[in-house]
Amino acid sequence: MISVLILTKNEEFNLPHLMESLVWCDDIVVLDSNSTDSTVAIAQSYGARVVARNFDNWSAHLNWAGTQIKYKYKWLYYSDADEVVPEDLKKELLHIAADEDEQRVAFRLRYKNYFLGKWIRRCGIYPVWVMRFYQPAKLKWERLVNPTAVVDGTEGNLRSHFLHYSFRKGLFSWFEKHNKYSSDEAVESLKSISSAKSIPFRSLLPWAPPAQRRVAMKELSFRMPFRPLLRFIYMYFIKLGFLDGLAGFHYCVLLSIYEYMIVLKIREKKDSIK
Repeated sequence: MISVLILTKNEEFNLPHLMESLVWCDDIVVLDSNSTDSTVAIAQSYGARVVARNFDNWSAHLNWAGTQIKYKYKWLYYSDADEVVPEDLKKELLHIAADEDEQRVAFRLRYKNYFLGKWIRRCGIYPVWVMRFYQPAKLKWERLVNPTAVVDGTEGNLRSHFLHYSFRKGLFSWFEKHNKYSSDEAVESLKSISSAKSIPFRSLLPWAPPAQRRVAMKELSFRMPFRPLLRFIYMYFIKLGFLDGLAGFHYCVLLSIYEYMIVLKIREKKDSIK
């Protein structure tokens, strides 16, 4: 009733955890970007189909997966390898897929992010509504990193969460990944600033849809000075990240470092074109 798409590159450590949470699914596609470890063998051991493709950027990769891969079912759940699908989410996905009268074509859901063995509930991150369950023919993706979904039809929100273990492979892997992300975010920042498009302030209002509000806040952040410091203050004090204890403090510092990497790379790119 549901197909699953998993993006991988050298995920032998994470993938078994995710695959164990998907044993109920009989159509799993692993889109692998030239893994050099045992990722492919692990995927095949769980009965997954493996499709190879060089990774270029997030939206191009996902758009290719939506148009070039043939899935067994109409509904597709997309997951990264460092995630887990808990029982309540599985039941909700299957319920929607079984409803022949369902008019919505895409669903967003929240995730619980874990760091140092603790769910980081505050820090300005939760809740983030991300697109993960949809009909591929009704959706396309935009942006190089942290892609946004453009839906042809009505979308909804799920009650359940998926679990995100972005630090399971350690801090080296996290920094390596966010080093790449920060380069792409610097490109997107410069693109937004140079386009001189206005900030959608209406989308910043509390009653605006969460996904639109997140995009608007990102557009606003591109134009704000002292981004790393402001993000730490926002996450740790305004969003009560200090209530997440020492894990919350370290998490806020890490995301502030990520913002600083983006700022420095914007400066670097500006200097290179002078």
